[in-house]
Amino acid sequence: MTANDTEERIIREARRLFIERGYENTSMSDIAQAAEINRPALHYYFRTKEKMFSAVFTDIIASVVPKIEYILTKDMPIGERIGEIVDEYMVTFREYPYLPAFILNEANRDISHLEETVRNMGMPWYFVRIRESLQAEMAAGKLKTVPIYDVLFTFYGLMLFPVLSRNMVTAVFATDNLTYNDILSQWKPYIVSQMEHLLLP
Repeated sequence: MTANDTEERIIREARRLFIERGYENTSMSDIAQAAEINRPALHYYFRTKEKMFSAVFTDIIASVVPKIEYILTKDMPIGERIGEIVDEYMVTFREYPYLPAFILNEANRDISHLEETVRNMGMPWYFVRIRESLQAEMAAGKLKTVPIYDVLFTFYGLMLFPVLSRNMVTAVFATDNLTYNDILSQWKPYIVSQMEHLLLP
């Protein structure tokens, strides 16, 4: 097994533990045990839990945010763009169902730690470009002029609640003929229509 294989296994196991347990409740020993290596070997790759968290967060977020920025700045109707963004998030949340809760928990636990991690990743530039792109379309009359936070509250409220309440949604609504993923797929058109109602002149 190569060094790259070992590092990928460490990040994979750390990602799983961080998302399931949270940053504070995951120790370096937990990660070493899950990755089936000893502590000295783990420290060879990642000297601190902070560096491990940064690697894991980068691994997840850096694969999503650039795609969202690319889709949102496409020259196509806003409804189609929103639909593609929903698809990207659904793919991510199916792979990491506890990711939204993890990010919210970390933001509530220590927002400065999360902000510093995002800054070190260079992610703020993506968020700036997303905001500026929306504001430019609003200024040109292609979209209604609404506060950016209204756009974010509306979209992420619609997108995240079904994911955060997965167990409840499954228990109440899922049947032998209707899975949780079916419910999410049926919810997508409502997300798009609500965003169009908010943004289209």
